[in-house]
Amino acid sequence: MSSQVTAVLPADKSVSGGGGGGGGEAEGLEAPEPSETNEREFSLPVLSGMALLVGIVAAFGAIVFKFLIAGIYNLAFYQTFSFDYDPNSFGEPSPLGPLVILVPVIGGLIVVALVRAFAPEAKGHGVPEVMYAIYHKGGNVRGVVAIVKSLASAISIGTGASVGREGPIIQIGSSFGSTIARHLRLVRPQKITLLSAGAGAGIAATFNTPLGGVLFASEVLLPEISPRSFLPVVIATATSTYVYRLVMGGETAFIVHALSEVEFSVVNFHEIGLAALTGVIMGVAAYTFVKVLAFMEDWFEELPLNAYVQNIIGMLAVGLMGYGFFLASGHHHVLSVGYSTIQDILSGGNASIVLLVALFVGKLLATSISLGAGASGGIFSPSLFMGSTLGAAIGAAGAMVFPDAGISVPTFAMIGMGAMVGGATSAAMTAIVMIFEMTRDYNIILPLVLAVALSIGIRRALVVDDIYTIKLRNRGRPIPTNRTTNMFLVQPVTEIMNRDFHVLPGDMKVAEALKQIDVSTAKLIVTDGQRISGFIRLGTLRADMEKLGKERLDSISSNAFIMAAERSNLNDVVTRMSRRQRSYAIVIKGNRGVPRPDEIVGVIDREELAQSVIRNHYG
Repeated sequence: MSSQVTAVLPADKSVSGGGGGGGGEAEGLEAPEPSETNEREFSLPVLSGMALLVGIVAAFGAIVFKFLIAGIYNLAFYQTFSFDYDPNSFGEPSPLGPLVILVPVIGGLIVVALVRAFAPEAKGHGVPEVMYAIYHKGGNVRGVVAIVKSLASAISIGTGASVGREGPIIQIGSSFGSTIARHLRLVRPQKITLLSAGAGAGIAATFNTPLGGVLFASEVLLPEISPRSFLPVVIATATSTYVYRLVMGGETAFIVHALSEVEFSVVNFHEIGLAALTGVIMGVAAYTFVKVLAFMEDWFEELPLNAYVQNIIGMLAVGLMGYGFFLASGHHHVLSVGYSTIQDILSGGNASIVLLVALFVGKLLATSISLGAGASGGIFSPSLFMGSTLGAAIGAAGAMVFPDAGISVPTFAMIGMGAMVGGATSAAMTAIVMIFEMTRDYNIILPLVLAVALSIGIRRALVVDDIYTIKLRNRGRPIPTNRTTNMFLVQPVTEIMNRDFHVLPGDMKVAEALKQIDVSTAKLIVTDGQRISGFIRLGTLRADMEKLGKERLDSISSNAFIMAAERSNLNDVVTRMSRRQRSYAIVIKGNRGVPRPDEIVGVIDREELAQSVIRNHYG
């Protein structure tokens, strides 16, 4: 699990006359928060209470969303008003016959109208939009997104678009968490924490996988991992799972019949070798999915046609594929979430290798076309479908080559599911734990870990971006693909502060000050006698020396600084600089009272921060 701390420092806010600068440690150096920012920071217990509320709402959101899909599905395919729908079982053939081809088209047109009218960010598979909100919008997700995403995704899935439930519920949960945070004017880190808690709670309730929800929020969404961010996510996911189980029951997402007679045994050599091969093949498959989906999204956008015509073309192709599989195998397979196909494979259904490979290719194309044409839904369930079909095909081929090795096709379907999800999303621990939680078959853990690791490695060797980040990169809004712990943030400030500084009185003229200091290197701190009143970036004076020569130092100084005790670490200082919208830190010896000029031991400016990042990340 990795983390990252990101702080964006604003430009200086110069003021005349110095005035109290900054702040420092909590023991007495902290000055009042700037009045222009009305953000608030709550204690961890209060934030955890908010996360509990987010978890409850996410659970009921997942329940309502599930029934909404069921009602739309029955109405669209069977012309009956009913919420009785088991996605894990094949339903009766639709009485519409060949006209079923038009069902995804009609549903798609409604979705396009909803999205274009109320929330454009509700288009697509949801998670990239949540990541974009975290990294580029300060954790802000509009509340209307939850409503529009619910309707649009339920219509997409219920009318046969080849998308999943988890992307919408992630966006719905994150929207609610962000909305609460915005109304309470929480600081950005806490806003992002509640957003991620809502997303993790949503996916935990959707698949009945509390650990998977926590890991998804941690691996995919949270920019940094700490008790202040991790604990609220855990509380939200545990709460959402508990509430969901109270209402809907505690059954696993998929039933593996062998669980009733599990016998733990050493994995044989053939199974390990085949699992490694599965990981390699799934890595290539994940790469193909990433590239095909990105191509389809760009291709549809570049068509010289309006969004409605684009949708008709795409969803007509999806409808034709679904009806084609119905004629060939008796089921529509690639339409909607496809859980019934996955469950059939895990139950030992007899499917030929040719059909399994065809289902993989069909689902890959149907999902990419659906999302490219404007459908609203997730890619997690399609990844499970593709992984189960291709994994089962590999298992069936292995059983034919090694008939006495005891190779189980359902086992390799589960291994394929984890490897495909991990390879496509880069979320290794999420994939491993969620597959275990969804099937509760511990015997697959060892080969599953191997396959997931190889899948991610192969995909990253072929393309660095995953199914979530490539969309943002192609639109000029990249996010970090390597979210690593920034070790420089735990450094003591004394290791990076600049000790070349001058302390001068505020009534001194600029021209006189410039005679005493080296403009190119030294930092200048201004005092009013007994107190530190401001600082000046000397580099900005070069072009205006003649103009400013007669000015007093305190008239051109800035108070956009904080005070930091020399025992502080850089993480604390950067966090406070970002929160208080300051761009300069003055390091002092003392811990209490009003800092005196003779207590200054160093300064931290943008140059020091940049040099620290470069030194620690690039040597």
